[in-house]
Amino acid sequence: MPTQPPNSQTPQPLSGVRVLDFTRVLAGPYCTAMMADLGADVIKVEAAHGDDYRHIGPFKDGESLLFQAINRGKRSIALDLKSPDAIATVKALLADCDVLIENFRPGVMEKLGLSYDALAKDFPHLVYVSVSGFGQTGPNTKKPAYDIIVQAMSGLMDATGEPDGAPTMVGEALGDVAGGLFAAWGTMVALFDCSRTGLGRHVDVALFDGLVSMMPILACRTLMGGETPVRTGNRHPLSAPFGTYPAADGHFALAVLNDRLFATFCDVIGQPELVQDARFTSDPLRRENEPALAEYIDQWAGSLPVDQVVHHLSAAGIPASSIQSVAQAWASPQAVERGLASTVTHPDLGVLNVPEQPVHFNGAGRGGRKPAPALNADAGDILNLLNKEPRA
Repeated sequence: MPTQPPNSQTPQPLSGVRVLDFTRVLAGPYCTAMMADLGADVIKVEAAHGDDYRHIGPFKDGESLLFQAINRGKRSIALDLKSPDAIATVKALLADCDVLIENFRPGVMEKLGLSYDALAKDFPHLVYVSVSGFGQTGPNTKKPAYDIIVQAMSGLMDATGEPDGAPTMVGEALGDVAGGLFAAWGTMVALFDCSRTGLGRHVDVALFDGLVSMMPILACRTLMGGETPVRTGNRHPLSAPFGTYPAADGHFALAVLNDRLFATFCDVIGQPELVQDARFTSDPLRRENEPALAEYIDQWAGSLPVDQVVHHLSAAGIPASSIQSVAQAWASPQAVERGLASTVTHPDLGVLNVPEQPVHFNGAGRGGRKPAPALNADAGDILNLLNKEPRA
């Protein structure tokens, strides 16, 4: 069921916030897409050839669906930032903007005369967000980075995969997404601070920093425990039984994190005596002896279909699930009820089902958004802003 559009009389949480968005590809556009979902006016500044994602598939009727997903709800203007006239236009637009966000290589905005230091004197209210692979400081600041590079350098790839297999890239551009999330979080913090002080800030976001910080368990084991974590495949590194196990017709996921749940689990699989087994009397011991514990699980689940295994475990209050495909997850009643996607109407592609930011705010509806813009489609309306009185 498509998500209903928000009530036009109810302002969205970011209504009235205007963002001048110089970002392209994924991390920065992911950040500003979430802001547009919540009512921000996001003005996407592109070069004459457009965002690189306009040229990356999958395609439908010549349009990139990836671009449509990540740039929903924005407006587009094409500017040649090497032109003094374009720089003058940018500065004129900034007079009525709350946020500037960019993800050029460190130093590029300075060469264009658009660095934070260059703009802060004239626009002291401006929240200026820089998103890059490694941040504005540090030995790697000038290095180029895509998601796979950040995954490789962060330790995530080394920690992912089977114990005797190769380091494995996770199945989504998590480094870019983490950077986009922290950019959005940093923007909100700086906007809140500006509401109190009247002054903006420079927010420096690095994809590397974000992804390293998104691994708190690995951080704890490394920084505080002195460990060098190794790959554990589909088993939790610290707890058991906590992972994926085979059933008669597939695999299921299981999470038992404490002694109470373990006792219940033992009853479900018909092995209540395991609670008193010296090998399994604590979570660390269960993890140490997980191969022996897995044999009991295999004996019980191996003759049952996945849906029955999950039913028995869930009925007893034990977290368990089948392994869903991405398509199954998006089509699930839970995803539909939560409005994780909603429809937009594109002038050429028709109705598209696109993702929406996942946080629910009471009083703010979901859906009712606009599609991603054609290149330079909104230049006239955006330039007309220069002839209007600034917002209050």
